Amino acid sequence: MKDDELILRLLAVEKEQALRENDPANGYNKDVVHEKQMVFHRCQKRNRWVFGGNRSGKTECGAMECVWLARGIHPYRANKPDVSGWVVSLTRQVQRDVAQAKLLKYLSPRHILSVVMREGRQESPEYGIIDYITVRNAFGGVSRIGFRSCDQGREKFQGTSLDFVWFDEEPPKDIYDECRMRVFDKRGDIFGTMTPLKGLTWVYDEIELNQNHDPEVWCEYMEWRDNPYLDPEEVKAMEKVIPESEQLSRRFGKFSTGEGLVYPEFDQSVHVIEPFPVPEQWQATISIDPGLSNPTSCHFYAVDYDGTIYVVAEHFEAGQSVDYHAKRLFEIANRLGWKKDAKGRLSALIDSAANQRTLASEKSVAELFAERGILVNTNVNKDLYSGIQRIKSLFEQRPPKIFIFSCCVNLIRELKSYWWGAGDRPKKIDDHALDELRYFVMTLPAPPKLPPPVKSQIALDKDRLIRRNQWTRK
Repeated sequence: MKDDELILRLLAVEKEQALRENDPANGYNKDVVHEKQMVFHRCQKRNRWVFGGNRSGKTECGAMECVWLARGIHPYRANKPDVSGWVVSLTRQVQRDVAQAKLLKYLSPRHILSVVMREGRQESPEYGIIDYITVRNAFGGVSRIGFRSCDQGREKFQGTSLDFVWFDEEPPKDIYDECRMRVFDKRGDIFGTMTPLKGLTWVYDEIELNQNHDPEVWCEYMEWRDNPYLDPEEVKAMEKVIPESEQLSRRFGKFSTGEGLVYPEFDQSVHVIEPFPVPEQWQATISIDPGLSNPTSCHFYAVDYDGTIYVVAEHFEAGQSVDYHAKRLFEIANRLGWKKDAKGRLSALIDSAANQRTLASEKSVAELFAERGILVNTNVNKDLYSGIQRIKSLFEQRPPKIFIFSCCVNLIRELKSYWWGAGDRPKKIDDHALDELRYFVMTLPAPPKLPPPVKSQIALDKDRLIRRNQWTRK
C-alpha cells in the first residue's frame, strides 16, 4: 500500500472515531449511571413498562430503546436489520414536545437518511410534526420509526407489521390492543413509559397486577431520587411543593386512588425475591384464611436468625374442599422439605372463624383440617389496625424485615391493590392473603437461637489464659 493511501485510510479511521465519540447517544448514562434505566434495557421480556414520577428519567428510557433497536446496536438484545417501529404519544403536540424531541436528541443526524413531515419543514423537524424517520441500520439495512398519536383514533393503528411500539404515556385500551396485533407476527416488543395520573386504569389491571401471571409482562417504578441527574436540593424543594396526595404518582410513579394504598411502603423491586432453599431451622408455620366461594389462602412462613420474615410458598384456590386443600398443602410441604411432627402432621394458624360449625357440617373447618393431618391453631390475633401497622413497619425498615418469594403471586397482587375505604378501614375486597399474613405477623414466633460459635484453638487458649490469670489474682 502506498504511503498516500495509508494516510488517507488513517484519516478516515480518525474521522469515523471522532464522529462516534461525538454521537449524542454516547452521552446516555455515560457519566452518571441511572441504574433503573439499565434494568429496563437489560430486561428480555416483550412487554415492558416503566411507571415513573415526573422527571424521573423514564422518557429517556423509551427514546434510547427506540434508537438502539432501529440502529441495530442494542447492547442487551438480538439485533436485526430493517427494523420498523412506532412511537405513540397522546396528541401531536405532545409528540412534538416530548417523545419526538427526545428521539432527535439521541439520534445522530449522520444516521438519519430521511425525515417525512406531517406538519412543518423538513429542514427543521424539531419544530414540526414528524410522520416518520428512516434510519441507517448497522447491518446495512434501513429502519423506519413512525409516529402516531392517540387522538388520531384506532383506525390509524391498523394494518402494519412492526418490530416494536413505544407508548409515551398511557394510551387508550383499544389502541394498546391494536398495537399488540401490530407486533404479533414478528414477535416484536411493546414498551411503555408513563406517570400514572389517571388512577386505577386498565394499565393497572393488565400490566401492574398481571406481571406475576404473564411471563412476557414486566414493569418497574422510578422516582425522583432514582435519577442521579436531579439536584438533591431541588428534589427536597419539590417534595415540599407537591401535595402529599399527588406525590404517590408524581414523585414515585405509583398508581393511586383518592383513598390511597394501605401498603405504599411495599416495593416489588425490593421486597420480592427469587426462591431459595429455606433451612429447616427457619421454618415457622403455615397460615390459612379459609374460604369456599371465596379463595382459601395459605402461605408458608419462615423466620431467620435476625427475625426477618420470608413468605416462601403459596396455595390460593376457591371452590374446593378441605380434602383438596389439605392434599395440596402436603404436596407443597413435601416439595419444600417442610418440617412435620413425629406423626407426620403439619402445624398452621387459621382464622378463629374456622371453629364455627354450620348446618351443612357437623364438624368445624378446624376439626376437618386436623383430621387430615394439619393441626390448626385458631388462637390468632385478628386486630386489624395493629396488624396493618406492624406489617407497614416490616416493609419500611432498611434493610427490610420481610421478603416475599416471587412465586407468591396472589399475595403480591393483593399488596398492590389494597386500598383504604371509609372510616379508616381498608376496603374488604381481595384481602384473603393479607388476612393470613396478619395472623402470622401478629403471632410471630421468636427467632431461632443462634448455635454457640465454634471457637478456634487460639481462642480456646486465650480463654484458658484469662481464667488462669483470674484464678492467680484470687
